[in-house]
Amino acid sequence: MFQETPIYTRLVAEQGDVPAQVRGEAQRVLRDLERVMPPGRRPVPAVQSQTGPSFRPDDLSS
Repeated sequence: MFQETPIYTRLVAEQGDVPAQVRGEAQRVLRDLERVMPPGRRPVPAVQSQTGPSFRPDDLSS
């Protein structure tokens, strides 16, 4: 699948395997979230895209 390169191997040795750490943390957060909010349940309706003219901060300067 992915062939490691010397620079990647050196970065992992220096900094740790950051992608693996991030994946592990994301999985932990997902498990915690599923524990408090089961999948398929949405307490709040999904946000719909805005259909009117968009607001721009520079509109306030006039």
